[in-house]
Amino acid sequence: MGPIRVLVADDHSLVRAGFRSILSDEDDIEVVGEAKDGAEAVAAAVTEIPDVVLMDIRMPGMDGLEATRLITAHPRLRGTKVIVLTTFDLDEYVFGALKAGASAFLLKGVEPPVLIDAVRTVAGGEALLEPSATRRLIEAYVGGQRAAPPVGFPLPSSLTAREIEILRLIAAGLTNTEIAGRLFISPLTCKSHVSRVLTKLDARDRTQLVVLAYESGLIVPGQTGGLPGVPLQK
Repeated sequence: MGPIRVLVADDHSLVRAGFRSILSDEDDIEVVGEAKDGAEAVAAAVTEIPDVVLMDIRMPGMDGLEATRLITAHPRLRGTKVIVLTTFDLDEYVFGALKAGASAFLLKGVEPPVLIDAVRTVAGGEALLEPSATRRLIEAYVGGQRAAPPVGFPLPSSLTAREIEILRLIAAGLTNTEIAGRLFISPLTCKSHVSRVLTKLDARDRTQLVVLAYESGLIVPGQTGGLPGVPLQK
């Protein structure tokens, strides 16, 4: 297996150079390209097929939000993960980026070891942002709005009652092991259910499942999905 291929998209050349310097020092990571705006990021991603894109949200022309949406929807880039770079951890654009298909977000001032670990984690197919953290982020965003966002994502009828139950628990921040214990099923069975939910909802990872649970109205901000005894994890 070759090195993790990374594309860096940021409108500041010093920021791009800094990320390149940090990542290129790692034997298992290769920076395959840079982009100064969203349009360049999309074009470079299609050409290079990176494993991970570090995407600044606020760029001139096409911003990182639209670029993320185009990259995650492109048929050639199904295996490409996007890590959003933002100045504020509760930036309104972060929620939009998660909806657009980003797998995680990081603050721009992140320490080098955290950045390197994030690239490796996301490239490995894991969601960097824990479901419980995602849930708090979404609730903070939605809670700051004057009105709740409209329900814009109907759950497919192909989802079974058990799969909807598991989706609720994922959105509540439970891990596979915790879900398995709660439902009295094996971890392997739970993993199979989660895999089917991901497929039926065409979601990239668990982070996306949390977003879709809110989008569909299955989970209401301030609640735990209607499941007694499911705490908001810290």
